[in-house]
Amino acid sequence: MDTSHDTTQLLRRRWNQLNARLAVENIDGLVITGGSDMEYLTGYKAMPLERITALVALAPDADNPEPPKPTLYVPELERARVADNPEIFDLEGWDDSVNPVELVAARLDKSRRVAVSNDMWSIHVLGLQALLTQKDPTSSITTISEAFGGLRSIKSVEERNLMVKVGSLADVVATQLQQGEIPLVGRSEAQVAEDIASRLLAAGHERVEFVIVASGPNSASPHHHPGDRIIQANEMVLCDFGGKYMGYCSDTTRCVFTGPIPDEIAEAYEALHRAQAAGVSAAQPGSPLAEVDHASRGVLTEAGYGDYFVHRTGHGIGVQVHEEPYVTGQTSVTIEPGHTFSVEPGIYIDGKWGMRLEDIVVVNADGPQRCNNSPHELISVEA
Repeated sequence: MDTSHDTTQLLRRRWNQLNARLAVENIDGLVITGGSDMEYLTGYKAMPLERITALVALAPDADNPEPPKPTLYVPELERARVADNPEIFDLEGWDDSVNPVELVAARLDKSRRVAVSNDMWSIHVLGLQALLTQKDPTSSITTISEAFGGLRSIKSVEERNLMVKVGSLADVVATQLQQGEIPLVGRSEAQVAEDIASRLLAAGHERVEFVIVASGPNSASPHHHPGDRIIQANEMVLCDFGGKYMGYCSDTTRCVFTGPIPDEIAEAYEALHRAQAAGVSAAQPGSPLAEVDHASRGVLTEAGYGDYFVHRTGHGIGVQVHEEPYVTGQTSVTIEPGHTFSVEPGIYIDGKWGMRLEDIVVVNADGPQRCNNSPHELISVEA
């Protein structure tokens, strides 16, 4: 089945959406150097080499409402890997006899405000900045995040539907964990992590992105790497995992307790549950994204656990597990339909236990929609 036409139509829609954002934010030129942004806009996954691969685009303006196609500059030795799509971009190879940054600067022409990839190598940024300011001392370079909050931060309806779908695949495994179908006690964290990974694939994910299994005192480490610790009875087990389906990522966290749940744990989890629900409810279009963090953090602070919530409330997610926008109390982003991010407050008591509750939320015109719907309660899975 030939899907090239569908792919071209998808890429064209993405470019149209991006051009509209460039115009609003007064960005004259755009330089994308590899990574997920380039793949998102061109379909090409560039190798991360010291030889720069750069996608250069000019924004529409009053004199040029239909800007020329972007140009993809590729090292000549990599050119054969590019699936050319002349409807979307012009392809130009370069060899070691030229300075590719000079090609980029020449293509930007009279651009005064240029946005570049967040992860563009500093040697290339500095070189480009020097060349642009030679032409125009008032020119400036900013990052894509600073310019408009991330190239992929606003998801289309189709993308939101994929996020809901991949979230449901993660829910299959989360439910298996909560129903006691994944043996815990007597197994190492690493063994359980391998089990969860295989179940993510069996549920329909095409690839596993990560698995965290943290037991007992290890659950107080938010990014614990599963190791050889043997899971015991009567302790917390925190599982955070996700995979990829049709290019989009899942990410969910659920905790279970391997025995009767002590009052101290139950009381803390009840506050955590309320904090997560408050954060989701605050994810309303037109509201400050910081309110999501304030809502979750406020519940935990009032309940006496504020000092034990040691990370941001969430992160954007899509073709990467972590992307714009990031849910902190300091962000200046206003929530828009299409924003997609995690809401994952946590409580971590060093040396004793930790707990986190995480769902992915897509924001629609009428409010937030959870991508994860496995039970939110702390469940006892007695040995």
